[in-house]
Amino acid sequence: MAFFEMSKDCLREIPDTTFAAAGIRERDDLQRLLRAQIGIVAEDTLIVAEEFGEWDGSNRRIDLLGLDKDANLVVFELKRTEDGGHMDLQAIRYAAMVSR
Repeated sequence: MAFFEMSKDCLREIPDTTFAAAGIRERDDLQRLLRAQIGIVAEDTLIVAEEFGEWDGSNRRIDLLGLDKDANLVVFELKRTEDGGHMDLQAIRYAAMVSR
């Protein structure tokens, strides 16, 4: 999907890029900025943990763990890769882990 910059006189297509090409790092940049402004992607959500990994028998970590206004846990898992790195399986795993 193309993005455009709008000025008074024209629309200019913004060239495609990637986080890697732009020098944006997951934890040092994207995670830090989202933690500070999580309302951009999830209104009325409070971040309660970062790099949460207090699981018995697992060394996996949730990038950001939030709590919404209805007291539901919200998992934020950040990816820079084009294919998402098996994000669908990771989402199922984390949903099972936080369901307890």
